[in-house]
Amino acid sequence: MNKQMNKAQQGFTLIELMIVVAIIGILAAIALPAYQTYTKKAKFSEVVLAASSVKSAVDVCYQTRGDNDLTKCDTAAEVGVSAARVTAGSHVASLSWDSNGAFTVTGEASVDGADYRLAPSEVNGSLTWATVSSSTCIAAGLC
Repeated sequence: MNKQMNKAQQGFTLIELMIVVAIIGILAAIALPAYQTYTKKAKFSEVVLAASSVKSAVDVCYQTRGDNDLTKCDTAAEVGVSAARVTAGSHVASLSWDSNGAFTVTGEASVDGADYRLAPSEVNGSLTWATVSSSTCIAAGLC
């Protein structure tokens, strides 16, 4: 009786092992794309941080000029921002200025070159900021 009991408990069958391998494969197929998106979002946070420093500089420029004129704060030179410092991060490629203080910070290839665009608007003597809908980070789900 003891010999039969030990023989029945020798290990897993091939089918059981194949089922476990299939379950692990399915879980990996679901988890890997989610993980890749997560790492891109983490890298893109550096682009958003760079944009926030430029945004703060534009806010300070706008408030300290005295006449609340946004056209006096629409270039890096007027705002006092160094493009080299903004792009010093390993995931930030460039900073460019649009009209009326709007600017774009573009990410490196590690974040698929997605860009983050912010545009100010004047409301009762203060600035409000909005992410421009043409920012490629929106479609990529990074911002």
